[in-house]
Amino acid sequence: MIKKAITGILGVICALLIGAVIMLVQGFHPLETYGALFQFSLLGAGPTATTLKNSVPLVLTGLSAAIAFASGPVNLGQPGQFVMGALAATFGGLYLHLPPALEIPILALLGMAGGAAFAGIAALLRMAFNMSEFISTLMLNMMADLFAAWAIAFPLMDPKAFSPMTRQIDQAGWLGELGGFSATILFMVVALAVSWFVFQRWRAGYEWRISGQNSLFARLGGCDIGRNFLAVMLFTGALAGLAGGLLVMGGPHRFLKGLGANYAWDGVMVAIVAGNGLVGTLLYGIFFSAIETGALGMELITNVPSEIAQVLQAVLVLVIVAGREYLGASLDRAEARRRAKGRTA
Repeated sequence: MIKKAITGILGVICALLIGAVIMLVQGFHPLETYGALFQFSLLGAGPTATTLKNSVPLVLTGLSAAIAFASGPVNLGQPGQFVMGALAATFGGLYLHLPPALEIPILALLGMAGGAAFAGIAALLRMAFNMSEFISTLMLNMMADLFAAWAIAFPLMDPKAFSPMTRQIDQAGWLGELGGFSATILFMVVALAVSWFVFQRWRAGYEWRISGQNSLFARLGGCDIGRNFLAVMLFTGALAGLAGGLLVMGGPHRFLKGLGANYAWDGVMVAIVAGNGLVGTLLYGIFFSAIETGALGMELITNVPSEIAQVLQAVLVLVIVAGREYLGASLDRAEARRRAKGRTA
């Protein structure tokens, strides 16, 4: 854990330094730019609340990818599962009219069910026809986008709208704020806690981790590989679907064209940078959200194009992922030399 923290911190520092060099070459002032970036994302209650709210879909889809990758399945269907979860929550919000205490959890469950069901299709294709989930989840992403585009342009389209979108969901399903912070953050924290407990403390999570590290050893040890594969796909699909449902419930309270944006792919990127660690996914998700949230304010104050945030994210991924093994090996060698000197003394 300490080694991962050290390599992560060093990676972030190196990436920020490389970003500073890129800014200097372009004629910008790095300190002023970084100051404006984090001023509009982390300094103050308002910017922090916005950053945390924007981090919710990144963290949840990141958790989905991290658990899947660490358990063996190559689930790259987070974009499609996100969209189907959002669509399922929207559908429920349009036709259910219950008290908020009932409607909010039901819509969240519908979002999870939508994502899990869509992930389940890829799982069944693998179990029935031995079709690679790597391919099927990627193809299902396109199908989810096309189905959602049809749904919001025809049967669910708001008749008063001039572009494809649904009507707003029932206000009982809206997620407001708690102390100035979006209630979606609470759902994210609960989802992280449940995921950590299942993955680190429950027997099923232990089998998932063992299967991800060595499937042959897990099979010989008595683990049901097929059952665990299905469980992981459903669980990770539910996390991605919850992210989509919460995005609708927290605002704009309807399904708009392009609702998913790049949230899910960014979440996959966050999981890769975090090395499939759950706590690391939370921290990197918030950090990436801070960069994205502060980009517009940075452009307003310093005239640095907001696209520099995308460059900075790309540099972060390259430096942290590429340097993780090197830094880890260097720390291991340093520790081995220290112990050798101790024994000699």
